[in-house]
Amino acid sequence: MTNKFNGFSKESLTFLTNVNKKNSKEWFEKNRDTYEKQLLEPFRMLVAELGEDMQKIDPRFEVRPQINKTISKIFRDTRFSKNKSIFKKAMWLTFKRPSKDWKDAPAYFFELMTDSYRYGLGYYSASRSTMDNLRESINNNPKEFFRATAFYNEKSDIKLMGDKYKRPLESSHPEIIQDWYQRKSFYLAITRKIDGTLFSPRLKVDVAECFKTLGPLYMYLYKHFQTAPK
Repeated sequence: MTNKFNGFSKESLTFLTNVNKKNSKEWFEKNRDTYEKQLLEPFRMLVAELGEDMQKIDPRFEVRPQINKTISKIFRDTRFSKNKSIFKKAMWLTFKRPSKDWKDAPAYFFELMTDSYRYGLGYYSASRSTMDNLRESINNNPKEFFRATAFYNEKSDIKLMGDKYKRPLESSHPEIIQDWYQRKSFYLAITRKIDGTLFSPRLKVDVAECFKTLGPLYMYLYKHFQTAPK
């Protein structure tokens, strides 16, 4: 690996596109060197450079730049899926505490797709009980929630996303809180079309700044995570 993250490359995106078009393990093995140099290596470098900053947010974050630790596999698990495509259409990194409940716990992420990229914080798939616990914490102390989300406003590049209940839950909170309160699960992300930043060291700076901004919310979510260790 090189010693410094200098951004991704156009070859990174070309490989991600081609591996899905070919959908062949044989093709992948013939082009494994490209995968490792153009995708895996920059992901490892990005994780390595973000690691120290992330542990300032939470010292218990997993920060090893390895597949299945912080970096996603490129192969899909097709055993229980009707979609038999062998490869994922995106590649991502996450910063989270090691836990068997990781799908239900707050985590940071950066995701690279063929036509865009995004980074932020949220749940992979929060359970109803986790979201009910979060709503209860908002009900009990809305001021604490306001402090944790003080960074958020409609003009921000960071957008709140996630499905809402079709039948709104009963709540007397103001509209600014309702947008969070009515979600089945949620994540916050900055989403960009492919641009020059993706191909430069600036990407690491932008991602780090966003992750730091989301720090108070991460700590709030983990504090009220239903299975968080006491």
